[in-house]
Amino acid sequence: MTRAIRYNYVIGDVQGCFEALKMLLKEIQFDADQDFIWFAGDLVARGENSVGAIRFIKKLCERGSAATVLGNHDLNLLAVARGIKKLKDKDRIDDVIHALESDELIEWLRRQPLCLFPNGHTILAHAGIPCIWDAAQTAQYAKEVEAVIAHEDFDVLDTFLKEMYGTEPDVWSEGLTGNVRLRCITNYLTRMRLTDAQGRLEFSFKDALDEPMPEGFQPWFEYDSKAAKTHQLIFGHWAALQGKTVKPQIQNVDGGAVWGYQLLAYRLEDQKMFAVDNPVPLY
Repeated sequence: MTRAIRYNYVIGDVQGCFEALKMLLKEIQFDADQDFIWFAGDLVARGENSVGAIRFIKKLCERGSAATVLGNHDLNLLAVARGIKKLKDKDRIDDVIHALESDELIEWLRRQPLCLFPNGHTILAHAGIPCIWDAAQTAQYAKEVEAVIAHEDFDVLDTFLKEMYGTEPDVWSEGLTGNVRLRCITNYLTRMRLTDAQGRLEFSFKDALDEPMPEGFQPWFEYDSKAAKTHQLIFGHWAALQGKTVKPQIQNVDGGAVWGYQLLAYRLEDQKMFAVDNPVPLY
């Protein structure tokens, strides 16, 4: 029997900022028996306690009180754990890699989706959804990548992780195949900030909206979005946006907690935003 849910919250990029997460849950008076949390990805990385954060979030998900999408830092953790990518000091994920239950945490992480539908009119993806995809396409393409990441054959997973990094192809085509296709889907859902009107990706810009952008490119949400015609789009990833409602149907939830700003929770029932300052800023 499905339990009744009082409130649904979308929480932005935790990035291992476990103390801020605990404060935020207290701020919203979160009750795991009545409420549900949708995490926007980047559970780990540059905060003070990545292993504490992922352990806690995993337990919430397993008890049916939360769900999460994967972000680019979560995928990086998978690549490091599988020996595909070297561990960088700034990533601060060595506590996960060296945890006693590291294999269990990684196994759980790789079975999480790239997009979620918190309700019939809302889509959650870490970086957003390109203007050229509708809701059904987004779900379909995400599932293609999810099947490979969660594949029972680790050779399939490792081959993808080896090919995951790169900026080409920088624009979607239905004719793309293999790991090139999967890389393009992954880049849209976990790395995207700027595109052109055709959905061509630009990877260098990470600044605020009032900063000069490369010619021909705008934030992905500035274009007429197929998905936003039918759904509210919620995303994290872009700390400089500070949780702005960038369009009536498009909401950012990344408050830049790891950069010394805020961790955010967006309540779906009334569109109210809750925020706490990170008590342990790393940068």
